Amino acid sequence: METAERFRTVVEKRELAALEDLFTEDIRLYSPVKFTPFEGKPMVLGLFGVLLRTFEDFRYIGHFEGAAETSTDGEEAPSAILLFRATVHGKEIHGIDLLQFDETGRIKEFTVMVRPQSAVHTLGEAVLAGLVADGLIPRPDGR
Repeated sequence: METAERFRTVVEKRELAALEDLFTEDIRLYSPVKFTPFEGKPMVLGLFGVLLRTFEDFRYIGHFEGAAETSTDGEEAPSAILLFRATVHGKEIHGIDLLQFDETGRIKEFTVMVRPQSAVHTLGEAVLAGLVADGLIPRPDGR
């Protein structure tokens, strides 16, 4: 999948602006720390800005291709899984990115899974702080 390789290169080089061409306008990103997905290109790009600042020593370590059902229409779509390792505030994270593509090859759904639970908690706190700092979401206390 050409898009998966382009995505991998862009993320590893931390070239946020280059991600824009890889996402559909209505992309949905399913996070391990939030029940509802992040929706739409502006929000997902904002989230990636936070993630690229938050992850330390981020690297992809594997790549698998195939097809999987999407959550939006239940249809099978070309897909890629990218395995990664990173560190957040001293916690090592193991994870996968599941990318699902539309008919033009753009990423329409993105699911992230990470382990262990302590790293998920640390990542969630760091990302929440970054989203609030960037004005993408209101502070949890409403202030």
